[in-house]
Amino acid sequence: MMATQAVAGTWPDGKRAAVVLTYDDALVSQLDTAIPALDAVGLKGTFFLIGSKIAPEQIGRWRSAAAEGHELGNHTIRHACPKANYPPAKKIDTSETYDVDTMLTEIRTMNTMLTAIDGKPQHSYATPCGQHLAGDVDYLPALRAGGWVRYTRAADPTERPFDRMDVPARFFPSNATGADLIAAVQDAERKGGMIVLGFHGVGGDYLSVSAEVHAQLLAYLKAHSDTIWVAPFSTVMDYAASHPGH
Repeated sequence: MMATQAVAGTWPDGKRAAVVLTYDDALVSQLDTAIPALDAVGLKGTFFLIGSKIAPEQIGRWRSAAAEGHELGNHTIRHACPKANYPPAKKIDTSETYDVDTMLTEIRTMNTMLTAIDGKPQHSYATPCGQHLAGDVDYLPALRAGGWVRYTRAADPTERPFDRMDVPARFFPSNATGADLIAAVQDAERKGGMIVLGFHGVGGDYLSVSAEVHAQLLAYLKAHSDTIWVAPFSTVMDYAASHPGH
């Protein structure tokens, strides 16, 4: 669940835990519901965008979100996942049809698209479906060596030593309650560490949590801002990377 085993009090301003809110796939419900909810309580999240999912009329909205302090991250152009993740009728966009060079080219191209939207030269990355295979070859070593992304978020909650290119994250089922999400944050508080929470739809789209559940989590984070640091993924990773022991 946590990416680090930080000592309590080592986060900025002596806060006990760091919480990162991440949202995948460039979904409409994130623009319509998640971002306004975050803005209403003064919190900022990270949105990992799929290039092929961004409609032309949405570019200005994503640009505005970035200008307001939300982070835009790289989730590739086409979100290639293993064929086992797709229904039998869908044969394209499977990671088995890629090779490492093709995947890296797609990641670099998505970085260019993101820079055109937010003006930033560097971006973080989230692996599609939480895996990093291209044609059954692990492309993470090449991505690490190339330096094309700053940090990589995974999609499993397994606790492990800090690795900026393999950061755990916890996702929740659609029937999760506000209490479920808050309990995960409270566990991070007790351990004095960091938790990265992952979402897809918020009050709509797919793999969604309800808008009410999302709002309950944000209300808790706002009410406990004296002990919980909430910041975008790269901001928290910058701090963790520069403070050994996290």
